[in-house]
Amino acid sequence: MRLRRLYQGTAVALSLLMVGTCGAFTRSVKADSVDSNKKYLAIGADLTPSEKKKVMNYLSVDPDDASDYTIIRVTNSEEHSYLDSYLSKSVIGSRALSSVTVEETDDGDGIDVKTTNISYCTEDMYKNALATAGVKNAEVNVAGPFKISGTAALVGVMKAYEKMTGKKIPEESKDAATNELVTTGEVGENIGKDDASKLIASVKEKVADGDLTSASDIKQAITDSAEELNIKLSDEDRQKIEDLMNKISDLDLDVDQLKDQAKDIYDKISNIDTNGILDKIANFFQKILDAIKGFF
Repeated sequence: MRLRRLYQGTAVALSLLMVGTCGAFTRSVKADSVDSNKKYLAIGADLTPSEKKKVMNYLSVDPDDASDYTIIRVTNSEEHSYLDSYLSKSVIGSRALSSVTVEETDDGDGIDVKTTNISYCTEDMYKNALATAGVKNAEVNVAGPFKISGTAALVGVMKAYEKMTGKKIPEESKDAATNELVTTGEVGENIGKDDASKLIASVKEKVADGDLTSASDIKQAITDSAEELNIKLSDEDRQKIEDLMNKISDLDLDVDQLKDQAKDIYDKISNIDTNGILDKIANFFQKILDAIKGFF
């Protein structure tokens, strides 16, 4: 009888232990799956129901599956708090319309951006600015209900990224990223947005890699990058880039990380640099051949 009771007690204890272990395992798997698969939707707070429906469609978010997303509202006052220093209030507007989805991707994937109905900001402009803000490995989809500038969408991405990672982006990084987005757009109106994105990335790399802080060093970095990319800058645009780099020089940016996060842009720069060197070598030997021909 005692042996039977002992056996029964042991069996009950083992059963409870197995249930507890399985329960803990189930909770662990469930928690991991939720954390790793969680998606974030930062929605403009002033969208009308019909506009919101359009935006959700552009972002490929099925209303029936909206529960898969953590939804964040971005207000017009938040947009003004970051953009008022760089854009007039009339440009920012009085309604928060830009909306974005943000999903964390695997380490080393970098930043991938897709846009719909965004007329001012390019995908490379977003990538560059987000890398400066410290955003890592994220899939970003930006959309407006109709053609909008998209400058305010940066606020939504940063806000969603903070929620997603649980890490606060320093205010100085947010400010520099916002400044970079606007400066790239303004310079891009004169030299083209694609060239402006490459130029800003190239100068930023030099500033971060060389730990440049003096005005003379930053000016030289701008000159060198412009020459390498065969870009002519106005004095006004040159000053805008210099002002931006003065801010960026105070940030603790890692060059390799910048390249990893916005690798598409840096690949373009590398290809241009390589071609530029080859052109210089070819021109050098051509001059020698011309001189020999002239001598004979």
